[in-house]
Amino acid sequence: MDGTMLETIRTALRGPVITPRDPEYDETRKAYNAMIDRRPAAIVRCRDAADVMDAVTLVRDQGREIAVRGGAHSGPGLCLVDDGVTVDLSPMSGVRVDAVAKTAQVAGGSLLSDLDHATHAFGLGIPAGIVSTTGVGGLTLGGGHGHLTRKYGLTVDSLVSADVVLADGSFVTASERDHPDLFWALRGGGGNFGIVTSFTFGLHPVHTVALGITLWTLDHLRAVLQWYREFLPQAPHDLNGFFAELTVPPAPPFPEEIHGQKMCGVVWCWTGELDHAEKAFEIVDEPGPPAFHFTAPMPYPMVQSMFDDLMPAGLQWYWRGDFFDRITDEAIDVHTKYAQELPTGLSIMHLYPVDGAAHQVAQGDTAWAYRDAVWSGVIAGIDPDPANAGSLRQWCAAYWEELHPHSMGGGYVNFMGTGESQDRVRVTYRDHYDRLADIKRTYDPDNFFHANQNIEPSSRS
Repeated sequence: MDGTMLETIRTALRGPVITPRDPEYDETRKAYNAMIDRRPAAIVRCRDAADVMDAVTLVRDQGREIAVRGGAHSGPGLCLVDDGVTVDLSPMSGVRVDAVAKTAQVAGGSLLSDLDHATHAFGLGIPAGIVSTTGVGGLTLGGGHGHLTRKYGLTVDSLVSADVVLADGSFVTASERDHPDLFWALRGGGGNFGIVTSFTFGLHPVHTVALGITLWTLDHLRAVLQWYREFLPQAPHDLNGFFAELTVPPAPPFPEEIHGQKMCGVVWCWTGELDHAEKAFEIVDEPGPPAFHFTAPMPYPMVQSMFDDLMPAGLQWYWRGDFFDRITDEAIDVHTKYAQELPTGLSIMHLYPVDGAAHQVAQGDTAWAYRDAVWSGVIAGIDPDPANAGSLRQWCAAYWEELHPHSMGGGYVNFMGTGESQDRVRVTYRDHYDRLADIKRTYDPDNFFHANQNIEPSSRS
């Protein structure tokens, strides 16, 4: 980076500016996905909204590309751009809970662990992800789903307002009352419209839930999926359960005799009365006797963080996703084939429910365009060894290609991969795309924020 520009940025901002000449550069530029190896010209670690405003203005005026990083969990590494500037929000973490109003103001660099910890003390929370090291910002802007989705909807269904730095460096607060078009777009439209420095969420009652894990051997996979596709959409909204194909990790609560076995299963979360949890889980014998069944009451933040140690930063990741409104017998054939071919011990396929309360929000109320979807699927090849990166890609891509014809066409924007086409982005937003493109033209006419699954500004007059 030009020395004059670098000095200008460092003088204007309170937070540090890290460049390739700094000893901490290589560590700071790391993404959660170790397949990502990009070298920004600078990483600007913003401490407050004023830093973000100044950074946007300076980067834009110098004609540099910009990327935004919160939790750095972007699978395709959209939080980093070669030779550009990454606006790093991670120093801006913190949550303020108003227990009377049942709201939480969440700084743009906060992680789900920050949000869950702060709200749990008041017996409150929101539906958001299943890995607590995920950034609140990226997850929310993509729509967001998690263990509480059938009970309380998508993450964006709890969003009350957002403080946003726009492409011209100005600052606005978007809500149903102020900048309602921008607020609509932020609820599922990704990072296309600005940098959110603070989110305000409405909170819901949740404290101790019942976790359940049920596993079957792969010869039961067809029966399990045929049962699951009928059972779950009819189940009480207090019961959430995502279907998984996995290799059993060598860790509690799994007994040693099933360690390392490829299995299928459901991870349950019951938010109703704990006295009723065991009755809710009685149904797990219906598709066939499980090889393993575990239930326990747990504080909600513990459920949110239970995969953290299994999926630390620094692993190789390659993923693709789609929405499904049904699980056809033909799709089950595909799942059966590729579950037997899981390439590594950490690779998975998950089907997350996005029905229940998420279906009670009208199709046009937010930018999330698949209110009729029942599951959000993700196929992820994962491993610590870079030598396995090719096999992860090959398995994931082949699985997705065979499964995609049985999907609804689009996918959860946070599960989209590297190099997604404009047609793929368009089908992900369906008939919302043109409205989003019009809003993009209003708030970012030059497409300054394009390091994302990009919605191009409308050219319509």
